Amino acid sequence: MTVERWERRAEVPLLLLALAFLVAYAWPVLDPRIDPTLNRFLSYVSWTVWAAFALDFVVRLVLARNRADYALRHWYDVALIALPVLRPLRLLRLLAFLRILNRSAAGNLANRVTTYVIGAAVMAVGLGAVAVLDAEQDDPKANIISIGDALWWAATTVTTVGYGDRYPVTTTGRIISITLMVVGIALVGAITASIAAWFVTSLDRERQTRSNEPERVAEGDR
Repeated sequence: MTVERWERRAEVPLLLLALAFLVAYAWPVLDPRIDPTLNRFLSYVSWTVWAAFALDFVVRLVLARNRADYALRHWYDVALIALPVLRPLRLLRLLAFLRILNRSAAGNLANRVTTYVIGAAVMAVGLGAVAVLDAEQDDPKANIISIGDALWWAATTVTTVGYGDRYPVTTTGRIISITLMVVGIALVGAITASIAAWFVTSLDRERQTRSNEPERVAEGDR
């Protein structure tokens, strides 16, 4: 079996595990007064998902032809598995959902870009809000202390508006903020490219229609 075949087979199971991780990670963040027993269970779920991600990477590494090169090209997987401090970033596994959306999108490049942009924007705002709330809510100087504050901050950050009324004060929160800023710039560029591609396609169709009209008139005269 090749790495590509394994990735295709493991894509949906890993996506479901990532969704389970999202629930296990976000629930205690959104409800700090959660029952200790439930909190412990969610912690077990989180570590189980981590173990599944680690196993998946080991399998891919074994199947790779050049293991050292594969590990270097997938350094982010190594970091997410090796560093517990990057636990919130495991939510990025949910980006596999974009690949599934891409399969259902039309073959048109503009449609695919639109699918990615919408999916990435929604996920960036949601995941960014949960991650920054986790990082900020226990800091005494924090001004992002509720999910409403976090969603507002994430939306203004990812759209590059940045009103400045809500901002992270912790190091982890600022790292998340930088990540969202980069994502926001990429999304704006993708939206601009998608709109430009749509205009070019529309103009080409209009030109083709106009160029075909004389031929239809000539055939009608005959």
